[in-house]
Amino acid sequence: MMTQKVAILGAAGRIAKLAEPILLEKGMDLVLYAPHPRKIDSDIRENEHVQVVEGDVMETGKLAEAIRGASVVYANLAGSTDNDHPNTVDQAESVVDAMKSAKVSRLIWISSLGIYDEVPGVYGDWNRKTLGHILVEYAEAAKVIEESGLDYTIIRPAWLTDNDEVSYEITQKGEPFKGTEVSRLSVATVVAEIINNPEQNINESLGIDKPGTDGDKPSWM
Repeated sequence: MMTQKVAILGAAGRIAKLAEPILLEKGMDLVLYAPHPRKIDSDIRENEHVQVVEGDVMETGKLAEAIRGASVVYANLAGSTDNDHPNTVDQAESVVDAMKSAKVSRLIWISSLGIYDEVPGVYGDWNRKTLGHILVEYAEAAKVIEESGLDYTIIRPAWLTDNDEVSYEITQKGEPFKGTEVSRLSVATVVAEIINNPEQNINESLGIDKPGTDGDKPSWM
């Protein structure tokens, strides 16, 4: 059986850094694409199954070369609130173009709760006001992904914690979002599970929260 090659964009991000050791443990080869690769943990960078590429996702040609031959691209991108830098929509368009150029079709895209106005009640109002224009950009980026023709899975986490726990429930697009929070480790676990079973959850948008955390806003707010 051929070893699966996975390209991770934004590989120094906090969720990505939790997913990387899980994927290596499953025997996968990783291409870690990041603008500041020194932020990736050294034991991961130096692993023989890891290739590190320094680059920005807006360098579409360079990105296409980096991901060529990968079976899955996992995009863990935050965008920018700075008008002089690319936002999430620009990043989504570049990723789609690079994947089509490299002939890679499977994409996992981290987004946010609330992009479909699916968060009900007081919590939904609070989330919308708190995230503001960032939520609008995430929604536009998700639309780019959904209309790309790629085999995508969009992941919409609740507000993130650093709790060392795996506890989550999933809602589909069109269903009301549930809890207020979820651990980054839970999201990383879901990402790794989908990468390990890439035929699952194709063209789905998954909301992820911790069961029993329903409320008007996250507990620490």
